[in-house]
Amino acid sequence: MIATDANLERAQPSLRPGGRLHIAMIAPPWQDVPPRAYGGIEEMLASLVKGLDRRGHQVTLIGAGHTTAPARFLATYARPPSERIGDPLPELLHAARARRLLAGLDADIVHDHSLAGPLTAACRAVPTVVTCHGPADGELGGCYRELGADISLVAISDAQRRNAPGLDWVATVHNALDVDTYPFRPDKEEWVLWLGRFHPYKGAHLAIDAARAAGRNIILAGKLTEPTEHACFDTYIRPRLGPDATYIGEADAGRKRELLAAARCLLFPIQWEEPFGMVLIEAMACGTPVVALGRGAVPEVVADGRTGFVLHSAAQLPAAIQAIERIDPHACRKHVEQYFSAETMAAAYEQVYWRVLRSRSARRPASIRVDLP
Repeated sequence: MIATDANLERAQPSLRPGGRLHIAMIAPPWQDVPPRAYGGIEEMLASLVKGLDRRGHQVTLIGAGHTTAPARFLATYARPPSERIGDPLPELLHAARARRLLAGLDADIVHDHSLAGPLTAACRAVPTVVTCHGPADGELGGCYRELGADISLVAISDAQRRNAPGLDWVATVHNALDVDTYPFRPDKEEWVLWLGRFHPYKGAHLAIDAARAAGRNIILAGKLTEPTEHACFDTYIRPRLGPDATYIGEADAGRKRELLAAARCLLFPIQWEEPFGMVLIEAMACGTPVVALGRGAVPEVVADGRTGFVLHSAAQLPAAIQAIERIDPHACRKHVEQYFSAETMAAAYEQVYWRVLRSRSARRPASIRVDLP
């Protein structure tokens, strides 16, 4: 169920016939929507647009490259400048172009997922909802704090929200995905999988050590393009590779799904307070259990003992890998269908949009929490 106050359940104002909203959705500039390979935000965005479309809303998506999502698409870049991740100028140019494109839209609300885009929220009459996709307890949170009532800020997990209690959050909505695009496979192969980007806080080195201690081969499929990723790979990963630990490169969308469906389990030994972790629900959607360290949002996403194991220390990883046969792949798939589907996420954001719009005259919506059913 979706928990909020009683006012939200009453008849809502109809800004358009049938309560249909025109939502201007702003993606980051780094990947297509959905992404060709790595890109958790873009994967979530494609699912959200699908869910909103199924609920009868009109979505205009502003992003880079192209999209297959059911939305009118306005491009800020003909090709995503993925090779320039970390350079601030593409973000700034993307925000400037998005501001110009928004000026020509008859949108009811703007939903921004980019980094620099929220800086332009005060320039328009319609409200701006911002989903915070990163750690909000540092400078990013400071930026949102300075924007104040210009934006309505949504968290993607309770953990993210707890780490930045001083921010004026208006809702918590977990990320989700279009479950039907992920193949379910109950029969698994013998190897385990690590999938992500190479950074020490993602724990790929710990995954190799744990798989080796458990007597399992491990496949690593990860993003390796930025200087920090190369440094991590050369320092922590390359010395550990061998016949039982294989790096296969970055997996595109199709290959990623094949790997997630076939793996005995996904290893997620993170070393930081991960705000969500899209790969967790991607794995479980394929019927693949997760062995993870319980930092950040992991305990909110993985049902310990039912869809995987949530652990306290890296020393516990090998035993959990050896015990993974106790987890039913069907329970993993059902968990995602129930709590992390595109339909559930779209319904939650729909409530956030209406709450923000109805509270516009009162300047600020009261804080709510949106619980997935």
